[in-house]
Amino acid sequence: MNPDLDLALDRVIRAPRAAVWRAWTDPARFAQWWIPQPAVCRVESLAVRPGGGLVTSMSDDGVTFVPHLDATFLVVDDLERIVFTNALDSTWRPADPQPVAMTAEITFGEHPDGTDYRVLIRHGDPSARDRHEKLGFLDGWGTVTSQLASVAAGPAGR
Repeated sequence: MNPDLDLALDRVIRAPRAAVWRAWTDPARFAQWWIPQPAVCRVESLAVRPGGGLVTSMSDDGVTFVPHLDATFLVVDDLERIVFTNALDSTWRPADPQPVAMTAEITFGEHPDGTDYRVLIRHGDPSARDRHEKLGFLDGWGTVTSQLASVAAGPAGR
């Protein structure tokens, strides 16, 4: 990790790694946690494979949806790692995403209490990193990680 360019979050999720992985790879589960509640997520595309798309929309009222994320998966190592970027959209076209371009690396490790879950967000320059931090990186990713933990640990997650 480069502290000038990257932001990170590490958590232990009290659920088996396979359940956390399913919450990341199953569109119905993914929609339950990807956006901080009470906003609602709609998964437009979740093709969890290298080159596959990750496209979501969000809604404050559950009726009117607006674009949220249009990204491409770069690396998918089953049960271990997912890497995606919004600097390349789901159709492999260069993008200029707002508020920041980023590459996210999510790792899933074994832990005695469940899953060692790590998020590393890489930015192209210090100003993008700082902007992402000021916009609430820790609160946002922390909230959705807690929501992920609830989905993975719940009866439907296992």
